[in-house]
Amino acid sequence: MAGVRAPWWATIYVLVPIFSGFVWLGMLLGMLLWWAVGKHKAHLSPMEPSQHISYISDIGALELQPLFISMGTVTVVSFTSVFVTERWLRHRGTIARNTSSFQKLLSVLATLFAIAGMIGLIILTCRNNVDYSNVHDACLVVFIAGYIISAIFVCWEYQRLGFHYRDHRILRVSFWLKLAFIVVELSLAIAFAVLGKQDRYNAAAVCEWIVAFIYTFYVWSYAIDFIPAVRTEHYASKETVVAMAESSKTASRMGGYPDGVGQEEAALGATDGIRGQQPRYF
Repeated sequence: MAGVRAPWWATIYVLVPIFSGFVWLGMLLGMLLWWAVGKHKAHLSPMEPSQHISYISDIGALELQPLFISMGTVTVVSFTSVFVTERWLRHRGTIARNTSSFQKLLSVLATLFAIAGMIGLIILTCRNNVDYSNVHDACLVVFIAGYIISAIFVCWEYQRLGFHYRDHRILRVSFWLKLAFIVVELSLAIAFAVLGKQDRYNAAAVCEWIVAFIYTFYVWSYAIDFIPAVRTEHYASKETVVAMAESSKTASRMGGYPDGVGQEEAALGATDGIRGQQPRYF
């Protein structure tokens, strides 16, 4: 919208998931480099005798546990706030509104399972796999399952939204990104569990690291969802909207449409009807 600027704080919607993703990525790289470079890929005490590649939890159980707890907590708390913010923005109409109570239910379920995943990660970082192995493993399942199920509900919601907002390409892009996350992460999580049961610890560790790194891109995908929230038309004053409507009406009259914008749009609609139907998106 010409002459209208979005307030500076509107960019926070986009920056929060970006921030969350970078905190998570920084934590993973810090832990991986500490083991691979700082410790020269040493065999850590939590590792199995035949294991040569460390699990994330093996590293997080030692001197880097404070980093594991703090950065992991910052990541999931800030990321979970994204779900709450998205629900609020859809309610306000800043981004595409939910068109049914069922869509709102899907959004709420996605948020609840994200909260479950958040709690799972926070507890597993505090309860290491050496002193609290059973609790740690259970919380790992809650963390992974929580976010995968949450992503399923998000995709379901976006799929329903897509029927009503066919011209919103961001919904389509976000839907496919999150669907890819579900398929890949679920496959890797199953492989991780099966390989661990088969005592193939090195292959399982590789799967775990890949799952963790892919989670970064899932978090970042939510920045795309908030792009419409920083568009200037959401922050125009009522006076500006009225003035621009009057300007459009005047321009339409000068263009040969005495009844203003409505007559012009009707004429254009009739022309479009002759040319054919509008393309359908999503």
